[in-house]
Amino acid sequence: MLRNCSMELNPGDSKSIEMAAERLDPGTEVSLACIPRSHPMDMIAPAARLKRAGHYPMPHVGARQLESAAQLERLAGRLLDAGVDRILIIGGDREPPAGPYDSSLSVMQPACFKKPASLACRSGVFLKANPHIPDAVLNDAMEAKVSFARQEDLRLSIITQFCFKSEPVIEWLRVVRARHRYFHRSGPGWLADPQPATPRAVASATRFGCRARTQRSRGSWLKEGRNRLSRGWLLALADGGGRGLGIAGLHFYILGGLSKTMDSIDAERSWKKLSAHT
Repeated sequence: MLRNCSMELNPGDSKSIEMAAERLDPGTEVSLACIPRSHPMDMIAPAARLKRAGHYPMPHVGARQLESAAQLERLAGRLLDAGVDRILIIGGDREPPAGPYDSSLSVMQPACFKKPASLACRSGVFLKANPHIPDAVLNDAMEAKVSFARQEDLRLSIITQFCFKSEPVIEWLRVVRARHRYFHRSGPGWLADPQPATPRAVASATRFGCRARTQRSRGSWLKEGRNRLSRGWLLALADGGGRGLGIAGLHFYILGGLSKTMDSIDAERSWKKLSAHT
């Protein structure tokens, strides 16, 4: 899973973009997050930089950030010109929307991202109740996106929002694979991993539907949660479970910074190499 991991960066953080371009393994998928109140066209330059460095940039297209159909057309054209072959379409947090799009499906429906048959679309999903969106609305939205992807023969896959426990992630994947046979043929899912998290990042997790209510529980997770989360992934993936769940790898939310995340991954890889010879 560490050989096939992806990263999520802030496209406005030029230092991290340069570090990623130089330090990540060749061919790494780099997700470019949609930052609230940012401009959609800000994705283009960092996506092009990462592509030139031999990586696979995956810009997030936030529906509620888009101001018009013309802007969506321009964005799609510029990203495709930069060599982008995958995008993550999300609804976004902006309220009210900046333009006519209020959901990820409303951005999927226009033809601008359907022209190149090789373009892969992904959708982000919440594992637990979102504090701002009822479960019924989220479930209906997933049903609608799956139905549309099947109808239009789109390559749709999913990335989970991060979670501080492995059990909700694995259970959610089991349920969605059983409910939506479409995902068995359309492509893999990715497990989102918040490694390594800072206290401030854990404290803000409730914004994403993650529960970290007390300072005591946050501190406990920072000390013990990483190992517990890793053990949970390994137990779920044992005996080919990852193939059954269609898991492609880990998607890292770099809550503690790219350098710390890369150091952590390098340390785990070094430990595995050492273990193989002892």
